[in-house]
Amino acid sequence: MSSRGAASSSGGPQLGTSDSSKRISKKPKYSRFTQQELPACKPILTPGWVIATFIAVGIVFIPIGLASLFASQRVVEIVHRYDEECVPPIFSSDQLAYIQSSITNKTCTKNFTVPKRMKGPVYVYYQLDNFYQNHRRYVKSRSDKQLRSKAGELDISTCKPEATTANNSPIVPCGLIAWSLFNDTYGFSMKNKVLNVSKKNIAWKSDQEHKFGSDVYPKNFQSGGLIGGGKLNASIPLSEQEDLIVWMRTAALPTFRKLYGKIETDLEANDEITVIIQNNYNTYSFGGRKRLVLSTTSWIGGKNDFLGIAYLTVGGFCMFLAIGFMLLYVIKPRPLGDPAFLSWNRNPSGIMN
Repeated sequence: MSSRGAASSSGGPQLGTSDSSKRISKKPKYSRFTQQELPACKPILTPGWVIATFIAVGIVFIPIGLASLFASQRVVEIVHRYDEECVPPIFSSDQLAYIQSSITNKTCTKNFTVPKRMKGPVYVYYQLDNFYQNHRRYVKSRSDKQLRSKAGELDISTCKPEATTANNSPIVPCGLIAWSLFNDTYGFSMKNKVLNVSKKNIAWKSDQEHKFGSDVYPKNFQSGGLIGGGKLNASIPLSEQEDLIVWMRTAALPTFRKLYGKIETDLEANDEITVIIQNNYNTYSFGGRKRLVLSTTSWIGGKNDFLGIAYLTVGGFCMFLAIGFMLLYVIKPRPLGDPAFLSWNRNPSGIMN
């Protein structure tokens, strides 16, 4: 009995040794990739390289900033707010009643003087302030399938509350974005001659060809009791209704401009322009503001000083740092370490000893 006990006692340690040898090691398999030991470019940021980099950035950015700023300054722009001026004095204390009334005269005449020569085409924009087109429910209230193809006419699940009429007929185009279509109009004249405003090619060509179908026509649009904005011609397909296409591309910020049309003729300095405004769009209920904008363009687009100022700021700051580091290096230099003592120089193969 003692011999069996001795055998079992002697077998115990042997079994434990066998179990320990079968344990899976948690040590990861060696790989130069996982251990980040592959050959790589490891630049040494010496004072010379740092100063040269800052100088190069400054040399590139400052001329670009100056060119952008000068181009923006050459853009001639006329901006006029008209939402308050176009309200008759008797409605000055109740502007909402004025805009909601169907019998009040919404026609408003304004005169502008051209400050500088405006070479055609002169772009006409309407600007809205405090209008949040980026609101989540507003942005989602549309049906891209319905806009794209006649086969998607009944795809109105995302268009509420402007999805169907009172008798459950689908509205085309449906949704709040289309329902709130901007409907102020502008008529221009100069020296008793009408200035034609072209609405051709004011929308993105990609939108016309791919997002708005040529076989989709307005149906039951603005036919309810509550009218949100402009109406559409039911005999013209959506792909040709460029005012709608421009409006449906929602803005990211509460203050935005959208293209209304183009005046193809040149406007000379000191010319008097008469604008007849149909003040139809209701911005009074939410404290919005409306502006009419006439603008030329340059190689960077419309008037925008921010781009030039940003380039000049970054370029000037880099030049300031370059000069500061240069003076510091000259006045109070520090000895550089020997790169030969860096780990990757002591062991170029990248494999640990």
